[in-house]
Amino acid sequence: MSAVKSIGIIIGSTRAARIGPQVAEIVKSIVEGGAASSSAAPTFTLIDLKDFNLPVFDEALLPAMVPAYGEFKHQHSKDWTNEIQKYDGYILVSPEYNYGIPGGVKNAIDFLYHAWIGKPILIVTYGIFGGSASSEALVKTLEGMKLSVAETKPQLSFPGRDENNRNMSPGLMSSMAGELHETAKEEWSNGASKDLILKGYGELATKLESKKDSEEK
Repeated sequence: MSAVKSIGIIIGSTRAARIGPQVAEIVKSIVEGGAASSSAAPTFTLIDLKDFNLPVFDEALLPAMVPAYGEFKHQHSKDWTNEIQKYDGYILVSPEYNYGIPGGVKNAIDFLYHAWIGKPILIVTYGIFGGSASSEALVKTLEGMKLSVAETKPQLSFPGRDENNRNMSPGLMSSMAGELHETAKEEWSNGASKDLILKGYGELATKLESKKDSEEK
C-alpha cells in the first residue's frame, strides 16, 4: 500500500500586518475539499515562514553543497531544511511586494537546494493585480531550482479596485491592517478563483502521482 502523500502549504508573508495566513486557510479549505473524493487524498499542512525567522543566508556552505560536503551549522537552517524535506509537494501562497517576490520568500527558497529538487509546486499569489509579477518571477526561480511548477497559477486580486484612486479598494485597505476584507474573502473562496485553485491543485496532484509512479519503476 502506497504511503499517503503530504503537501506543505507555505505562507509566504512575514510582515507584522499580513493576510497571508488567512489566504492560506482559504486555499487549504478549497484543496482539502477538492481532494476529499480521492481514494488517495494527501495531507495538507500549513507552513508559516514567519515561524522560522530566517536571516539573510548565513551559512558557510552553499545550499547545493549540503549534505555532500557537510551540514548546516545554524539551528534555523536545520529547522527549515527538516520542515521542507518532510513534504512530497508544495503550495506556495505569496503576496507581491513592489512588483516582485517578497524578500523573505526568495531568501527561504535560496536557503535550500536538494530538499526542493524534483518536487511539484503550485504557486498562488495575491495583491492589487493578483500578484502577477511575483508569480512570473517565482516560476522562473522555482523552475531554475528544479521544482516542477503547476501550469495553472491562481492570481487573487482585490475586488473593487479604483483605477482613479491609486488602485485602492476596501480589500487593499484592510490588508494594510492585517485583515482580509469580506469582499476579498468571498471572491477568493468562490467562483472563478476557487475553480482556478482547484485546477491548479489537480495539476499538482497529477504531478505527485507521476512522481510516485516513476519512483516505483
